[in-house]
Amino acid sequence: MKLTTPVTFIVFNRPDLTTRVLDAIRQAQPHQLLIIADGARPDRIGEAEKCQQVREICDRIDWECEVKRNYSDVNLGCKKRISSGLDWVFTEVEEAIILEDDCLPHPTFFPFCQELLRIYRDDRRVMSISGDNYLFGLNRTNYSYYFSIYSDIWGWATWRRAWEYNDIAMKLFPEIQSGEWLGDILGSDRKFKKMWEDNFKNSYQGAIDTWDYQWVFVCFIQSGLTIIPNVNLISNIGFDENATHTKSSTHLANMEMEALTFPLLHPPFIINDTKSDALNQKYLYRSQSWIRRLTRKISSKILKLCKSVN
Repeated sequence: MKLTTPVTFIVFNRPDLTTRVLDAIRQAQPHQLLIIADGARPDRIGEAEKCQQVREICDRIDWECEVKRNYSDVNLGCKKRISSGLDWVFTEVEEAIILEDDCLPHPTFFPFCQELLRIYRDDRRVMSISGDNYLFGLNRTNYSYYFSIYSDIWGWATWRRAWEYNDIAMKLFPEIQSGEWLGDILGSDRKFKKMWEDNFKNSYQGAIDTWDYQWVFVCFIQSGLTIIPNVNLISNIGFDENATHTKSSTHLANMEMEALTFPLLHPPFIINDTKSDALNQKYLYRSQSWIRRLTRKISSKILKLCKSVN
């Protein structure tokens, strides 16, 4: 299958990872490539050189391809750079496959996204298509994919008509919070609802420099569904000290990928798989919350120890 769908590549300061993911994109040879890059942080020694190396790597497009670049001269941070970059992407194209520099795709990820972007192009119930599957080999369906309320973004695709709902300022959060609408979305599990409410609150108040909680939030409040492949098509290779959010290695680092079989077997219904969502709640999101709480506790103890020594 020729890859006629535009591919968006989001890069920053990691030349080695950029090279690996760009090599995977090169194998797919998209006809159009849109590259988003942030500027270096002035207080990080050597980062300007690494950002320049990354941009030079992105100049090595050796297949027939229209390349568009959206590079920032200053550092905007994860939240503003990715959100503004994707705003730009969807002024240029109607739909796109999106990869960050640490999201290594399986070759079947590209035709999977391209086919489903076409099939669900006008179905407003579907907000995005993900390449991630965090069930570690547990097949929840006999079809090639299923539907989830969770918008996983380590390799994904979406349309302009969906991204138009995105609001990085989360203006509707106070109304959703005061009306306790999250309980209607997430069910009766109070701890899980509290976890997401805290994530959204911290994002709304600017305590977290990220863009993806805002996207999850808008998908929640629009009752939007995400397509999840029945096998994992993305491996996050960026868990290290140079990462922005994935500094500590977890069970999600370097996940194994598996080829998706074609032709795709499409489900004859559009219903979110609540059992798979429940497994993600238990094994993915709760484990991440536990890791964050543990990290905060350790950091607090280290800080108290340093104060007592001084």
